[in-house]
Amino acid sequence: MHVNHEAGAAAAETIGFDDFLKIDIRVGTIVSAEPFPEARKPALKLLIDFGPVIGRKKSSAQITENHAGEDLVGQQVMAVVNFPPRQIGPVMSEVLTLGFPDAAGKVLLAAPMKGVPDGGRLF
Repeated sequence: MHVNHEAGAAAAETIGFDDFLKIDIRVGTIVSAEPFPEARKPALKLLIDFGPVIGRKKSSAQITENHAGEDLVGQQVMAVVNFPPRQIGPVMSEVLTLGFPDAAGKVLLAAPMKGVPDGGRLF
């Protein structure tokens, strides 16, 4: 599923602007973050509020190396909201929560620098 996340990796193939517009990346606030012991790799089950139009969506995220669940509630994150849902063990993940690899290759969540209204779309 994942491409090469290393900072020195070559850029992905060129796409058109219309292709970019097909990806719906929104900001939402984490409402709950719980352990996900059934996952093959350490992960958290997130419930993210994307505002009144999109609502609350579930996500499974392998972020436990850099993020403790109890510290995430109230934090804003970015996610792709228009991928089809994906079954991750017993959880139906409805959005792809986004992040970047740190120097050790572990995920740091992507978030706006300042608070913005939930549901705002990346452009």
